[in-house]
Amino acid sequence: MSDTKTLAVLGAGQMGGGIAQIAAVAGLNVLVYDAFPGAAEKCQATHKKSLGKFVEKGKLAQGDMDAALGRVKHVTSLDALSAADWVVEAVVEDAKVKKDLFTKLAAMLTRDEVVLATNTSSISITEIATAAGAAAPRVVGMHFFNPVPLMALVEVIPAMQTSKDVTERTIALATKLGKTPLKANDRAGFVSNRVLMPMINEAFYAWMEGVAEPEAIDGIMKLGCNFPMGPLRLADFIGLDTCVHIMNVLAEGLNNDRYRACPLLKQLVTAGRLGDKSGRGVYECPGK
Repeated sequence: MSDTKTLAVLGAGQMGGGIAQIAAVAGLNVLVYDAFPGAAEKCQATHKKSLGKFVEKGKLAQGDMDAALGRVKHVTSLDALSAADWVVEAVVEDAKVKKDLFTKLAAMLTRDEVVLATNTSSISITEIATAAGAAAPRVVGMHFFNPVPLMALVEVIPAMQTSKDVTERTIALATKLGKTPLKANDRAGFVSNRVLMPMINEAFYAWMEGVAEPEAIDGIMKLGCNFPMGPLRLADFIGLDTCVHIMNVLAEGLNNDRYRACPLLKQLVTAGRLGDKSGRGVYECPGK
């Protein structure tokens, strides 16, 4: 079993940046690539702010924060990732984009010990692995949760082609990063989104059909089911467009129309009400 020393993250956004942060804190050298202008600077600022909070709360020493920040290097080309022995892809949740990227990664990172992991929350790992050609046994699903530095879980999802060794190494790496790895089979939505997203979708149906207003729906689920956040508020946090996309993946992957997105949810997305990211979704989000 090869020991991971350098981890590359593709995507410097909320998820990719969080993965890079926990890897650096765990002592790994981290390479971060993002094609969008300004992404590196924003990621660096987020790391300083996030790690600074851990220092303030006494959960991390200042020296350890400085060392972690020093282990993160932002690169400007995919070729610069050639030194990595583990890659985690955390780009947009689009099957074509991911498959194209894994085709490139497989051609570039040909060493047998290099693992190609995807942070997809719903797309078929087997489909992504197929795009990697001969490198398919080295492809695995490694689904982190937002916010990455705080959430304990990593869903580990082997593709049909994933080797047993890669699955075991993925579980070991997740543990090294301070997470609890739990294995799921490669079915649409895996476990987390297959259970969570239909519940969120049903909350939109309850609102659309006049069962209750959003505040009441969320309040009932929080107080009655002990949820930390109501399903409609959570949808705003996730992004309503992302919710629609995941529901579509579930409906197609499981070949069942009962997973189709609620018409009201789709209507809000059409109107540009995407949740926290746009400043308005189910709720108003001042300052966004």
